[in-house]
Amino acid sequence: MSHGDGTNAEPDWTPMLDMVFQLVTFFMLVINFKAANMDLSLKLPVIGSARPLETEGGEDFLVLNVNKKGEVLVYGQAVPLEQYIANEAAASRRKLSPDAAKDPAAELPSTVVIRADKGVPFKDLNRVFTECQKRGFRKFALKAFNMEDPSA
Repeated sequence: MSHGDGTNAEPDWTPMLDMVFQLVTFFMLVINFKAANMDLSLKLPVIGSARPLETEGGEDFLVLNVNKKGEVLVYGQAVPLEQYIANEAAASRRKLSPDAAKDPAAELPSTVVIRADKGVPFKDLNRVFTECQKRGFRKFALKAFNMEDPSA
């Protein structure tokens, strides 16, 4: 907009850009990336006494989706079990103190959450548990669909 004295009046975009930046930052901080790792095509077993996983503070989770064939799925793709668990164990080991990280028998801080299809044979599920334990994971949680019994 031009005034009679030859100066231009431009709007100050700084507050608007600052607000947009703050909104983008806010949404980046609150988005849950771990939910994207859950394979919703699995049919979880129904257990009447299933309870939500209790979380303590900033506890770290490793979510393993196991399909009917006993394959571990990551973002919908089957991955080699041994290699994937070894990589995740190495990442979890980096969170330990320097002394504990050097000890291959040290318990890893991550909780392994296994979301297995209800049709998975026990031998395949046991293979997943065994591989996790071999790599240092000691805390486990099984996920199941909780359906309230109408007759109870």
